[in-house]
Amino acid sequence: MNTTIELAKKLISCASVTPDDAGCQQIIAEQLEQIGFKAEHLRFGDVDNLWITYGNGAPYLVYVGHTDVVPAGPLDEWSTDPFKPDIRDGYLYGRGAADMKSSIACMVTAMERFVTTNPDHTGTIALLITSDEEGVAINGTCKVMEYLQAKKIKIDWCLVGEPSSRKKIGDVIKNGRRGSLTGNLKVHGVQGHVAYPEKASNPIHNVTPALAELCKTVWDKGNEFYPPTTFQISNVHAGTGADNVIPGHIDILFNFRYCTEVTYEELKKRVEKVLKKHKLDYDVDWHASGGPFLTPGGKLLAAVKDSVKEITGLNPELSTGGGTSDGRFIAPTGAEVIELGPVNSTIHKIDECVKVDDLDTLSVIYEKILKKLMI
Repeated sequence: MNTTIELAKKLISCASVTPDDAGCQQIIAEQLEQIGFKAEHLRFGDVDNLWITYGNGAPYLVYVGHTDVVPAGPLDEWSTDPFKPDIRDGYLYGRGAADMKSSIACMVTAMERFVTTNPDHTGTIALLITSDEEGVAINGTCKVMEYLQAKKIKIDWCLVGEPSSRKKIGDVIKNGRRGSLTGNLKVHGVQGHVAYPEKASNPIHNVTPALAELCKTVWDKGNEFYPPTTFQISNVHAGTGADNVIPGHIDILFNFRYCTEVTYEELKKRVEKVLKKHKLDYDVDWHASGGPFLTPGGKLLAAVKDSVKEITGLNPELSTGGGTSDGRFIAPTGAEVIELGPVNSTIHKIDECVKVDDLDTLSVIYEKILKKLMI
């Protein structure tokens, strides 16, 4: 077992379901402190965060990750205990194997090798870890960024270890992400007996034409960097549980993943225009969890692309698809932000896994990036 796999297994063994870190960050800090890294443990609310550095001053190259994982789901559907890492048929299994404890292990071992051979490198290399990425994300990276800004620390280059790869390590890297806007819609009606619909107002019937219109709407056509904005209904709830009662209201949860062709304010206005057009009695609460961000070029993107090419022979595809990441809290400060991590085919699934050989490859790529930017 090499050190990267050993560390990945240690981290997977911690049942760190968001927002519980379950000891992961202490393991990471102790390993890096042995070779001279300086660790700051930052706890905000119920969330543990780790800021650990080596070197002094600018430029700052920061590796970013999260130790929290989503719940394992039905344990009897897993081939093995999700928090007892298991290697079989060339794959490492366990919750967080792909998203994203293996990435963190690769970052740590890459840093160890780099500072051992280059103790007098330029600038500062750092690791920013949170246990609040898979959850509400209010006491994690966003709070750490406030802390760093108060200390006048500016991140120049940020590499997020989210599982970006599609089939092979490095075949896809993220150079941006779409924004996310959620609407929690309540449409009011009048409760009544199903046999006397004229004495009630069915909110399900009333809202259906508006939902159909919203689902068919073309919000934009995207651009060279982003796919078109999408609208998806994720939850609908109404009724008392009885089959003879017209409900008094319906609750609908929907989400936009939007590109730079539209703002979240425009999306709000367009949705409410449709709701008013259909003369609905409604309330809607909005939550914007992050705007779109993009790194179209720069030294970090060049270093990542070249490192992937040199180690794997692949020319990585640039993508802004997928969900959100903590890069959304870092990009607004002016940092270049790129995401590169394991194959994402099993993330959040039963029997989540990562190919064992990919860990060595990813760790070497991470080290190569350090050499290109910090020597």
